[in-house]
Amino acid sequence: MTTIDAREIPPVQRHDEIHAAFHDLDSGETLTIVNDHEPKPLFYEMQAEIDSFDAENYEVEQRGPEEFVAKLPKE
Repeated sequence: MTTIDAREIPPVQRHDEIHAAFHDLDSGETLTIVNDHEPKPLFYEMQAEIDSFDAENYEVEQRGPEEFVAKLPKE
């Protein structure tokens, strides 16, 4: 499993780095991201643009006021 703490990445670079890490996954693997807000825009972007994104099995959990953990599975 690959995990990225997006809170450590400048906001303008976050989606590019997350997309690159997702691209490097093998089929059946999951990218976990830790974010400071619910990553709904990222979810919609990946759902629309990445055929291998398994949107049905996407999960997000709020662990604190500024900590959201999202699991982005690859088909």
